[in-house]
Amino acid sequence: MGKLNTIWNYVRRYKYLFVVLFFVLVVGIVDENSFLNRYYHQREIRELREEIRKYTDRYNHDSEELNRLNTDPEAIVKVARERYYMKRNNEDVYVFVKQTEEDGADGDE
Repeated sequence: MGKLNTIWNYVRRYKYLFVVLFFVLVVGIVDENSFLNRYYHQREIRELREEIRKYTDRYNHDSEELNRLNTDPEAIVKVARERYYMKRNNEDVYVFVKQTEEDGADGDE
């Protein structure tokens, strides 16, 4: 009974410290709005803002390209020839594909 009494006296003496530590533990780690969750949410917000910036840049680029295609007939011809390999009636189109080592361009075959 003496050990239990000693522990009880220690807890009673430092009860405010235990309450503060318990509060810090609950708020800092266990709670839904803990510091750890706030860190994860901030990181997610940072990633989402970066994604928004990327898509905004892509939208602006595509809008400029669409505007250029709507106003310049030569741009339409250029896109048709480069991207879709279209040709005029009196010409041939050759497509050169650069091979890498992974494709077997080392000549050992």
